[in-house]
Order: sequence, then C-alpha cells, then structure tokens
Amino acid sequence: MPFLNPFKSSRKTKSKPLPTIIADVHEKNSLVISELKSNNQINTEIKSLKIGDYLINKTIIERKTINDFISSMLSKRLITQLKNMQKYPQQILIIEGDLSSALFKTKTKLNPNAIRGFILSIINNYQIPIIMTQNYKDTAQYLITFAKQQLKKPIQQSLHSRIPKTIPEQKQYVLEAFPNIGPATAKKLLKKFKTLSNVLNATTEELADVLKNKALDFKKLLDF
Repeated sequence: MPFLNPFKSSRKTKSKPLPTIIADVHEKNSLVISELKSNNQINTEIKSLKIGDYLINKTIIERKTINDFISSMLSKRLITQLKNMQKYPQQILIIEGDLSSALFKTKTKLNPNAIRGFILSIINNYQIPIIMTQNYKDTAQYLITFAKQQLKKPIQQSLHSRIPKTIPEQKQYVLEAFPNIGPATAKKLLKKFKTLSNVLNATTEELADVLKNKALDFKKLLDF
C-alpha cells in the first residue's frame, strides 16, 4: 500500500508557458537550431518563413554569418531582405562571426569603410538594430534571452515624462495628474467612461469598478 504524505499539498502548480521561437526551414540544419532545441526553457518550431530566419512574437530576425553578410551586401540581396523585414513591427539583424576578419582580412578587396558605412546605413536608413555575435552559441543565447523577455509584461510609460500630442494622450495626461492614478489606471478609466467629463461626473460606485477602494478619495478630491 503506497504511503501518502499528509503534509504534501495536493494542489497542482500551473506550468508557466514557454516562449516560442519560430525558425525558418532553411535554418533547420544550422548549429543554432541544435542549440535552441537542446534548451528546455523555450519552444522551437520549424516553419516556412517568407521573410527572415527567426520570428519571435512580432519581431522578425535575419541572421547572417560574416561571409553571408559580405556576399549579400555585394549582391544587394540584403537590401531587398531589409525592405521586406519592414512588414513586421520590429526587426533585428544578427551578424555572426568575427567582424574584424571582414574588415581587415577580407579577400574581396573591399574597403573596410564600405562595410562600416553599410552597417551604419542599415541602422540609420532602415532603423534596424544590429546584434554582433561571436558564434552560433552566442546567437542562440541572444534568441533565447529575447524570447524570454517577450513573456514579461511591458511597463506602462507615464505621459508626464513627455508632452502628449494626440487627444487620447491628452485625456490620459489629465487623469495621470491625480494622486494614485498611473498610466494603466488612466487607460482603464477612459476605456470605461470614454470622456473626461464622464469620468469626473461618475459616482463613487461607478468609479469603484476601476479605482476600487481609492474611488472615494478620488471623488473627495473632485468635490473639494
């Protein structure tokens, strides 16, 4: 007869969702994929991507080894790829390998400043951030770390750190001026009541749906 531990909780702990990295089928035989699949903290899926090599949430990622970067730069194939990547909200270009070898030991007789200029044009003209990695292991770690970050809730930014331009931002700006009302609460109030007038004229009971126990303090401040 099995022994039951009376002190052991019978409640099942909820397993946290694993971040997902979608890799293009052309990457399936790369060493990066083997590194990703060996990590039990992420979920790796192999699919056909028309753009980029990796997709994490809404970020498309193009991975280039140094040699591939140089060749695609000379053939202007990378320009087309960068333009296509603009279809996604966020883009990242990973250049994998020793950049100094491309700058000083390249066999293409390419001026090192041409490579530097091209890298800068990617950042300035296409607004695409570039990550330089040492090798496939380093690339995999960047992908894993980035995927994990996507599960974290973004911090709501207060509009009081800048001057709001749009009407919805101006409404939120006004509400954030009240004590105990941050960006998230201001957005909830506007979502429920639509206008500033409705928020300011709402009853304590109506405000309590959003403000909870702080509804009375908010109402007192208005009636002061």
